[in-house]
Amino acid sequence: MPSQEKVEQVARLKGRISSSQALLLAEYRGLSVKDATELRRALGEGTRFSVVKNTLMRRAAGEAGVGELERLLEGPTAVAFVAGDPVAAAKRVVEAGKRFPALALKGAFMEGRVLGADEARGLAELESRDVMLSRLAGALKAEMSRAAGMFQALQGRFLSLLEAYKEKVPPGEEAAGEPQAGRVGKEDVPATQAEGAEPPEAKASEGGEE
Repeated sequence: MPSQEKVEQVARLKGRISSSQALLLAEYRGLSVKDATELRRALGEGTRFSVVKNTLMRRAAGEAGVGELERLLEGPTAVAFVAGDPVAAAKRVVEAGKRFPALALKGAFMEGRVLGADEARGLAELESRDVMLSRLAGALKAEMSRAAGMFQALQGRFLSLLEAYKEKVPPGEEAAGEPQAGRVGKEDVPATQAEGAEPPEAKASEGGEE
């Protein structure tokens, strides 16, 4: 029956696995305590480097639902629990391997799949998330500038066409539909002055002759 200490260690490892964006597994034969301390500093705050016992790591991986990680747990194993950018962490591990030959990257786990040694080293050759975001922002800015330029060109073309249309339309057509001054229709004459009605003056004079 596992001791309480081992149960707690498995629980801690399971928590680290579940909270990590990626795991980088390395062999560390001959790595001194001093080298390990320098390596932890080199990996930065977003990555936690720990030497693990394979038996405990296997159990923790199984409980975390990543039992396929077991095939990488052979020989002395150190794990970099990556909370940040996996690509940046892989670059640091590979760079650290140049300083500490005893450190050899033997695989990784990220996005639900296990990566072999070559694939894990290949991560270090990719562009980091910050670089990719910077390039994406630059591309979006260029597209927005291009769209703004196209809109201004279309707007200028529309105004040119509108001016050309105004020059071609004869002045008489522009005035068509406007009421002509000085012309009053029959319907505009007051009812008292309609055809057949007597002017008010005539009625007044007739009344005075009696």
